[in-house]
Amino acid sequence: MEVLKPSVAGTMESSDIMITMEPGSGSIEIELQSVVDKQFGRQIRSVIADTLADLRVKSAKVSAVDKGALDCTIQARVRTAVYRASGKDCSEWKVSK
Repeated sequence: MEVLKPSVAGTMESSDIMITMEPGSGSIEIELQSVVDKQFGRQIRSVIADTLADLRVKSAKVSAVDKGALDCTIQARVRTAVYRASGKDCSEWKVSK
């Protein structure tokens, strides 16, 4: 899937994550701000990268502001941001394995 335009998904509420997605320059760039970066930063980045790979996104700039989101929430926010950025119809959405 191709990121064509900027998009945002999520909130700054507790237990959520705000994902901002923009077209990239040929690779995946992930910028993370999190109060739990030292403990879970690697896992958060991994969930973001794995979700992008699952959606076959090869180029994107991702900014994530985490407020203690669980992996399932991170995945949902990334998927939503990608679909919004790609301009795809939401009827194409499906749950991954």
